[in-house]
This record gives sequence, structure tokens and C-alpha cells, in this order.
Amino acid sequence: MFKPLSLFIGLRYTRAKRRNRFISFISFMSTAGLALGVMVLITVLSVMNGFNTEIEKQVFSLASQITVTNVQGELASWPQLRQSILTRPGVVGAAPIVTGTGMLVANGRVQGIQVTGIQPSLESQVSSLASKMIEGVDTGKKTIQSLKAGQFGIIIGKQIAASLGVGLGDRVTLVTPTHSVSPIGIMPDFKRFTVVGIFHASNGFGFDSMYAFIDLRDAQALYRFGDHVSGLQLKLKQVFQAPNISSEITTWLNQTQPLIPYVATNWTQQYGPMFNAIEMQKNIMFLVLLLIIMVAAFNLVCTLVMVVNEKRSDIAILKTLGASRGLVLRVFIIQGMIIASIGIVVGVMLGVLLAEHVNAVVTWIQSVFGIEIVSPSVYLTDRVPSLLSSFDVVHVTIAAFLVCLTATLYPAFNASKTQPAEALRYE
Repeated sequence: MFKPLSLFIGLRYTRAKRRNRFISFISFMSTAGLALGVMVLITVLSVMNGFNTEIEKQVFSLASQITVTNVQGELASWPQLRQSILTRPGVVGAAPIVTGTGMLVANGRVQGIQVTGIQPSLESQVSSLASKMIEGVDTGKKTIQSLKAGQFGIIIGKQIAASLGVGLGDRVTLVTPTHSVSPIGIMPDFKRFTVVGIFHASNGFGFDSMYAFIDLRDAQALYRFGDHVSGLQLKLKQVFQAPNISSEITTWLNQTQPLIPYVATNWTQQYGPMFNAIEMQKNIMFLVLLLIIMVAAFNLVCTLVMVVNEKRSDIAILKTLGASRGLVLRVFIIQGMIIASIGIVVGVMLGVLLAEHVNAVVTWIQSVFGIEIVSPSVYLTDRVPSLLSSFDVVHVTIAAFLVCLTATLYPAFNASKTQPAEALRYE
């Protein structure tokens, strides 16, 4: 005899033709609903992952992951300090910076900016500024090597260039908060710079409209730092380890060099709430879309309840032949889980397929119907990014199976309570 018996009977009931077509329709709708719910859930989670990754790329292309400085805001002997920090676990890059504020003036227009002095040869270790260049005057190359000490070149964001109405080779005046004493009083310092590059980083974080880069030594002269720098920017192997690593570096520096207290700040202090909000939104979306699966599971309950009513006489005969309540219970749990499994497996396959091609689908919809679903000004990107995670697929699959398993318990338990005498009374 086929072992286990409950699996054999459950498979037979699943394959058997329904005398009641309505039961077959409800069974089909249960399977389709489960497939739809699982597909949508996997696709939405993949898109949320994609947006999260896209934002990470845009933020960390220019934003510092960790910045090391001291309470005075100036680091002396920074080359030695840089070499020491590079030996710390998790740190893969370090570069000096001099930061300051200022105003760019050109064509009668004024734009407030954040000025960052960088060393072009080291900057690639900590940021992706070079890859964000869209125009450059260094023999036509879109690189940051156009910044050379003493030549007072400046790289500005695309929106700054548009706001001031300047382009490559144009001259702009940088006014700084530092000041000089003149016969007519205290005057702010200013210096003429030549635009040697334009970059475009993102539309949503203010990089293009606020940031300008000059050579480190020009910044040291302009902001009167001498040979000192504002701090060191660090790049990490694992960006989400920034809070722990910054804390460890602060403790280590203050123990080894206790004369001037050091401070290591990290990206979570500025951008952390945004990423936490995205993660919370992803969890909420998971719970909301799980309701679709629960609706399909409700259809599964209805299907099994009607099947139990249809099979009352079969159940009575099985019990008369010695079948236990547990066997009957397992028969209908197995039948329900077979139906659920078909829907979940189909949903997973469709979800993976759609997640991998969601951008092409959205692009096709936009072109056919002439609508803009993804606006760069709102979503920080002009496409629908998608990142399929095997963890999310497994998570969704397990959650769907648990919901369906719970849904089968009531009708299966109801079937196990069938009394043979009552069920066969009118047979």
C-alpha cells in the first residue's frame, strides 16, 4: 500500500474532477490569488531594494563615510595620521580635505556653496567624483586631474553652473568668510577661479547645487590653514559598519594621541534617518502586501470547506475502515498545501521574472500610454531600479506557506470531526 496513506488520498482528491464546478473555480482563484500575491510582494521588495541601493550609490559617491578631525577643526601632520588610520580594520581608503563655505559670483549672480579642497591623486580612494564628471578642460578628459595647485581651478556642480550661467573656462569669483583689514575697514577675502570641470551627482541631495571642489593647497592658502587640513575622509569596506568603526577610531586616537581630542563622525549622523525610513517603509509594504496572500488564503479556506462537505461520505467510509482523526486531518492539510504550493511556486517564478525586467515593463508602459511613472525630480532616478534578493524570496515563500498552512487547519479539523453515522444516514 502507498505510504503514507494521507499523502496518497490527498493527491487523489487534488487530481480528482469536481462534481461541483463552483468548487473548481474557487480552487483556481485561490491558486491565482496566491500566485499574484507572491509575485507582487517579491517585485515590490526588489524595487525597494533597488531604490535603496540607488540612493546609497548617489549619497556615497560624494558624501564622506567617516570624517576624522579634532576639536580644533585642524589636523597637523596628517600624512602620518593617514598612514596610521589605513592600518585600522575595515578602512580601505583615506584622503585629506579642507572644507569651508563661500559664495560664487559670476554674471551678476550669487550662489552659496560648500567648498572642499581635495588632493586629486588621493580623492579616488574615498569618493566617485571622477566618475561623476560630465565636462572637463584637461585635454577634453572628464577627470579631476584638472585641479592643479597654484592655478586656482574649480570644479562645480551642474546646477551651480546653470544658476550662474557659466561653463568650462569661465571665470568666477569665490568670496570666503575669512577677512582682511583695509583702510576702509574689514573686507572679506575673494579669489578668481577658472571653471575646469562640471560634475553631476544626483538630483535629490544638493550635491550639484551646493558643492564645489578646488585643489587642496589652494584651499589651504585661501582658508589660511597653512600645512594643516580640516580632516581626513575615510572609505570603508562595509559602509554600514561606520558607527562602530568611527567609535573605535575615536577611542584609539584619543588613547594614542591624547593631547588634542579627536572626533570621528560618520554618515549615519546626517543620512541615517533617511535609510531607516526606507527600511521601515519596506517592512510596512511587506505587511500590507501580505494581506493579498491572506485574501487568497481565505479563498483556500472556502475551497477546503466545500471539499469537506462534498467528501463527507468518503470521510465516513474511511473512518468506518479504521482511519483515525489524525489521518483525516492530514489528508485535507495536504490537499490544501498542494493547492497552495502550486500558487506559491508559480508566484515565485513570475515574481523573479518581473523583478528582473520591471524597468523594461515600466518603460514600455510609459512609451505606450505616454505617461511618466518615474520622475527624476521625485524618485532621484529616471528608471525603476530593481535588486532581487534571495533572502527576500525565501522570506516571502516561508511567510506564504505559513499563512496557507494556518488557513488549512480549520477545514481539516472540521473534516476530522465527521461522524460516520451522521454522514452516511442518507446515503
